[in-house]
Order: sequence, then structure tokens, then C-alpha cells
Amino acid sequence: MAHFIDRRLNGKNKSTVNRQRFIRRYKQQIKKAVSDAINKRSVTDIDQGESVSIPSKDIGEPNFHQGKGGTRNTVHPGNDQFTKGDKIKRPLGGQGSGSGEGEASDKGEGEDDFVFSISKDEYLDLLFEDLELPNLQKTQLDKLMEMETHRAGFCSDGVPTNIDIVRSLQGSLARRIAMSAGKKRKLKALEASLVELEQNIEPDLAAIKLLLKEIEELKAKIKKVPFIDSFDLRFRNYELRPKPTSKAVMFCLMDVSGSMDQATKEMAKRFYILLYMFLTRTYKDIEVVYIRHHTQAKEVDEQEFFYSQETGGTIVSSALKLMDEIVAKRYDPTQWNIYAAQASDGDNWADDSPNCTDLLLNNILPKVRYYSYIEITNRAHQSLWREYEKITQTFDNFAIQHIRSVEDIYPIFRELFKKNSQKA
Repeated sequence: MAHFIDRRLNGKNKSTVNRQRFIRRYKQQIKKAVSDAINKRSVTDIDQGESVSIPSKDIGEPNFHQGKGGTRNTVHPGNDQFTKGDKIKRPLGGQGSGSGEGEASDKGEGEDDFVFSISKDEYLDLLFEDLELPNLQKTQLDKLMEMETHRAGFCSDGVPTNIDIVRSLQGSLARRIAMSAGKKRKLKALEASLVELEQNIEPDLAAIKLLLKEIEELKAKIKKVPFIDSFDLRFRNYELRPKPTSKAVMFCLMDVSGSMDQATKEMAKRFYILLYMFLTRTYKDIEVVYIRHHTQAKEVDEQEFFYSQETGGTIVSSALKLMDEIVAKRYDPTQWNIYAAQASDGDNWADDSPNCTDLLLNNILPKVRYYSYIEITNRAHQSLWREYEKITQTFDNFAIQHIRSVEDIYPIFRELFKKNSQKA
């Protein structure tokens, strides 16, 4: 049986609709490939597109075939080897007679896995699908601006997909009436005059000939009026209108002390890069505050946060104190949705861990919408984790997660920021 599959290149986005349908149909396989790919990439190419391999057994293409059961005797035209009622033996050693060398297989023919390339935007859409900032509340129309598309009448310019057929035909009809109505009235009058001349006992042949010529010229002019012109086209118009939304700020607190080795810092950076891409892709103009700390905390820019080599001892409370001071100076909790994400290996000066609990319970958690802590370590949990575990029993806007390897980063990231994971 022959299968016809259109695999031509997607010239000028002609297959965009089919492409989106394909992505929806095989979303589970594609999302799994995206999830696997994020763990294998370096920090610098984490936001590139991806080639997704889908097993051929998962790609079912519709075809027509003879159903089971019943009696079917068919002799095709041009057959000179078989007659009606003959039984054909099954080929030995496979489904055909090949001439290749080497050991044969008895499994018949097959197909390689289907490789499907997704663009950067499609990759990021799948990466951050069904994620949101928990407990985000609308405060005022400022900074974090979201837009909604609304219908706004009709316009004379636009893309072909937005053509309004009815309005365009109405415009065409009005133009044709305006351009030909006078000529049609004159034509009607000339035709009436022609009838009168022809009914005379002695018709004036010269006058009749002149009238006929004038009538033909008028008909030609009327015929030249086009049925539809670019002037007639009307397009559905859309405009973006702002909708009430929120102001939000995300605090990124990263431990850069001596106990954080290079591999641990790489995993922390991966987490924060995912967080940064999620925020900038999902929300417009959201503010991000970067804080690095060892024994002392410092607010830094994006470049220094990810690439500075500074290190030292560990006092986690220094970062929490600095965050509290910045919130008091710049971010009024009544006007801002405040978020924080802290990453550490859990190593902290033992006497400092209770200070962290006190700062979170009394100063920070009452002001923030959501605070997430990830501990990146393969060792046993220390005092900081135990202190933070107590907080989770009191505040539902506080979450902790444990990352052991690179493979844990993306699943835990989705767990922390999945939709409706927290209720305000």
C-alpha cells in the first residue's frame, strides 16, 4: 500500500497551522524532550531551540485498508501470473527479497524516529507552560503593564487574514453604483430613443447608427468598472488596550561562600537563569534585585551576580537583612507584589540560623507574596534547613526544595512556580 506524506519545507509559513496542530498532538513527547534537553545544556545556550526526536511508533498517520473478515477475491488488470482462487505463499525471511549483504531481520521494514525542530519561542513556551508567580495581586496600573487585544472597527489597510468579506463587498457595490448609475440612466434613455426611432414609418438610419454607437460606448464604459478594487477592501481592526495589573519585584539571594563549590554554583546559576527567563518572558517590566552574600551581603547587577568570583565565609542572615532594608526603602508592600528566591548549600554559621528564622517570621514573610528556598547539596541537611522546615508549618507562602543534581533543577522549578500552587 502506498503512503503519500507531504514533507515539503515550510515556505513563507504556509504550514504554521499544521505545525501548531502537530505540537498540540505530540505535546507530551515534545515536553519530555524539552525537559531532558534543559539538563544537558550549558548556561549560555539554555534558551536556544531544540531538535525533538519522536518514536515512529507514536506517529500514527491515517490510511485506508481492507478490514478483517469476509471473503475478498481480487485479480487486478494486467495480471498474468495468478487466477482467481490462487493462494500466495508468505515470503521467507522477511517481507521482501532484498539483495543487501549481512544478516537479515525477520521484523519486516521500519522507520527511523521522526526528528522535529522547534524554534526558540516554541521551546520557551513549552518550558514555561502553566507557570505563574503565586499569589500575584492587582495593585495599580503602573510599570507591570499587560495588554489585551480588542476589536476596534474597520480600516482600509491590513493583512489578508483580517479581510472582512461582507464589508468589502458592500464597499464594492457602493463604488460600482456611484461610478455607473449615471451612465446606466443615460443608457436607458438612449435605448428608449432608439426604440422610438425604429418604430417610425420612415426611420432615420443615420440617427439610429449614431445612437447604436453611443450605446455601445456606454456599455463598454460600464463594463470597465471593476467588480472589486483595492479601494473597496476593508480589514478588521484590532488594538491593544492596557488592563489593570500589578507591580512586582523578585529578590534573588545567592550564597557564594567558600562551601559553595563550582558545581553547586553552576546549579544555582541554572536555577536563576530559568527564573529570569520565566519572569522576563511572562511579565513585562518586572523588577529583579540581585543579592550575593558570604559573611556580608551586597546588592549587585546581573553581570556581577552570575560571573563574580568573590567568596568567603557564610552568614545567611546578612542577605535577609539587606533584603529587608531594600524593601523598606524602595518597595512598599501595599503597592508591590514582593517575591524572593534563595539558593544555598545549607552551610551556615550555626548561631546565625535562628537569626534567619527571626528575620523571616517577623520582617520578611508578612510582606512578601511568596518566598522559595532551594538547598543544593548531597550532604545531610544542617541547621538552616531544619529552621526553615519549622517556618513551612506556619506560613503557606514559604516553600523549600532540595536539589541534589542538575536533573532536579527543572522539575523543582516547575513545582515551585506551577499555576495555583499557592492560594492568596
